[in-house]
Amino acid sequence: MRSLRALRTTALVTAAPLLLAVAGLVHPRHLTAATAGDWAGLHIALLPVFPFLVLGLIVPLWGRPRRDAEGALTVLAWAGCLGYAAYYSGLDAVAGISAGTVVDHGVHGAAGRLFAVGDDLGRTGVYALAVAGVATCAVLYRRHGVRVLPGAVVLLAACWSFVDSHIFWPRGVLTMLGFATAFALLTVATLRREGGR
Repeated sequence: MRSLRALRTTALVTAAPLLLAVAGLVHPRHLTAATAGDWAGLHIALLPVFPFLVLGLIVPLWGRPRRDAEGALTVLAWAGCLGYAAYYSGLDAVAGISAGTVVDHGVHGAAGRLFAVGDDLGRTGVYALAVAGVATCAVLYRRHGVRVLPGAVVLLAACWSFVDSHIFWPRGVLTMLGFATAFALLTVATLRREGGR
């Protein structure tokens, strides 16, 4: 029964990064008049997917936060997840959908500024995700000890890479696979029997 729960939880927390990794394989490398339609269309399709990346941080912290340091870290993690979801969705809308649309319609000179604004939004979102990741790992370390460290290390490396890799092949795809790996490792570490420390 425990292994079925672990499998379901792992599937839930890895679904978004794995889907984003697959999308990264078909994401156009450059925005041009020829790729603009696909660029905008892919970002429209991914708009609801990017926020679900945080499930790997929210699921292990599920439940009402306590009134102690762990509870404060949990609330900080949730706030970071919200910041990521809001600001990274902004990147997706501005540099993905809007830039793709203006290039597709032959509007000259606007895409560069949209990319600049989108990059700022994306960086802010990823920094919020990194804060959420550190806070989550701190809570999980307090609860489960050193067995969460491999997942924490992979998670922080993925956050570092995500700052400027988006989902572009090859680094962005590897970054998404890193998130999936980190979330799987954290899930296994937190669902392991207490006697297995």
